[in-house]
Amino acid sequence: MILAGEYERLYVQFSEDLKKMVKLEEFRSLGEEFTKDIDSFQLLSNMQVNGAESLVWNDISESKELTATVDAKGTIIGIQILPHEPHPETDDAYSKTLFNLPFGGEWLVYWGGKSRFVNYHYEYEQIRYAYDFLKEKNGYTYEGNPKLNDSYFAFNEEIYAPAEGVVVEAIDGILDNEPVGKMNEEQPAGNMVLIQHTNGEYSTIAHLKKGSVKVKTGDTVTTGQLIGLCGNSGNSSEPHIHFQVSSGTDENKLTTLPITFKDGLEPIRGDIVSGTINKQ
Repeated sequence: MILAGEYERLYVQFSEDLKKMVKLEEFRSLGEEFTKDIDSFQLLSNMQVNGAESLVWNDISESKELTATVDAKGTIIGIQILPHEPHPETDDAYSKTLFNLPFGGEWLVYWGGKSRFVNYHYEYEQIRYAYDFLKEKNGYTYEGNPKLNDSYFAFNEEIYAPAEGVVVEAIDGILDNEPVGKMNEEQPAGNMVLIQHTNGEYSTIAHLKKGSVKVKTGDTVTTGQLIGLCGNSGNSSEPHIHFQVSSGTDENKLTTLPITFKDGLEPIRGDIVSGTINKQ
């Protein structure tokens, strides 16, 4: 619709809150400037979860991106257009270690990929290629009271070592956030396990459940070994797993790496991925 200049038709679908943020003429002006050298958009990501649909498009040259969020009634509750700012110096610098997904069964990629609209981590060097995984059933990540951790399908799910290595840090004892939505910004990773692999690479699995961490610093772990349970500790808005690979451990100097997954997997936001790890 934007390429066709149908701004009024789109604008009437905006929520009242969104209309307060941007007036029709401002929306039209921004849209015309943004699309003046674009012939078409292609759908990059489509995620439907918890009553909302989030869509991301980019142009053929992958230089510009558009995202929109629509609620269950078809009301547009969010829309944003931005140039795509890639990081060519690291976007293809994949890990030398081959990793498995750190879980079994089907999980939703909530954040993941190489652009800001599919992966909010992408703006920040220290977490640029990280993934956030949740579990969903029939389009929802929970059943029952959304304020309770036990209502979420990801909570208590077993989490495994994604590759063999040595545990260099294991944190346990941090409370899981409850009510869900309350976040612990002072201990952002929450309960976590940091594993050193070959080639000077490290994997981090964060937001584990309090009291569930099964390994300690110095332990040697094998691929598929149980390391803990999915929780909601740290800077986490709901039970999920944060997974990233880096070239070091110093928070001020580390560089995250695009993850080389088994079977060539390269998931992005909205994908459903299946963990095939053989637990030990």
